[in-house]
Amino acid sequence: MNKSADQDARFQRRDFISTVLKTAAAAALLSTPETNFGTATLNSKEYSVQEVIDIILKEIPGAPFPQTVDTLKSGSADQRVTGIVTTMFATIDLIKQAAKLNANFIIAHEPTFYNHTDDTNWVVDNKIVQAKQALLQQHNITVWRFHDYWHSYRPDGILYGVLKKAGWLQYYKEGEKTIEIPAASLKSIATHLKSSLGIARLRIVGDLSMTCKRIGLMPGAAGGKAQVDYVEKNDPDVLIVGETPEWEAAEYYRDKVALGNRRALIILGHAVSEEPGMEWLVDWLKPKLPEIKMTHIASGSPFQWV
Repeated sequence: MNKSADQDARFQRRDFISTVLKTAAAAALLSTPETNFGTATLNSKEYSVQEVIDIILKEIPGAPFPQTVDTLKSGSADQRVTGIVTTMFATIDLIKQAAKLNANFIIAHEPTFYNHTDDTNWVVDNKIVQAKQALLQQHNITVWRFHDYWHSYRPDGILYGVLKKAGWLQYYKEGEKTIEIPAASLKSIATHLKSSLGIARLRIVGDLSMTCKRIGLMPGAAGGKAQVDYVEKNDPDVLIVGETPEWEAAEYYRDKVALGNRRALIILGHAVSEEPGMEWLVDWLKPKLPEIKMTHIASGSPFQWV
């Protein structure tokens, strides 16, 4: 072989090896999960509503429950989740906000259709129920109630979120509703709750100047019987609740104070009393589903003060 032919052969072998190496590198690049092409991510995972629910229920003692109000209120368990919004109530305004975020899965703590079991025939031919159903269908949004399960988590997901936001976690012992804080006046405790929980107005029965240490925490609406039963057994300086029928615990406390007891009742409001627990749900759930965008939107209070 002459010199020119030998050089041609070497160049052909070099080109062949180079092509093989480039092809191998490209194949390796394509098989790498972290490789991005534009906005697409090869390792992104999609979840159905049911898959998200199953991941949550793995963490709940005794789940799934044979009897629970924690069921789908709209949509489908097979729907692919584009985003999650957590909240207290799936209100009309909240549904619209979720749609703007391209979030088609709302996890709400309380009923969507105005009664505990979300019976859409609770009031026959309810026009507001029908309009809400139409709005959910229009935006293809699934709503799941997360009430019984979140309260059954250990620690109680709602109570933990409230304690965390109020800055009282250090005083909490798991499974208890009573905490002991440094001595403070009832007025200063009320001021702290308004500031830390973002509540505009509170209702209070008791002397604002009284000193409190033992705090009973019952966010939400446990009912007058449960609230009074707790007080009779535990006698906290102040009981903090979400709401109570005015003819039950509120009247009990009015008479309790009139009889000379230095005790007090603080009523926060239902939604605002439990909202921190649904806010904490995002922090709790995000590490389990990092691929899904999650947002907490407070449903807020339905009232205005005049």
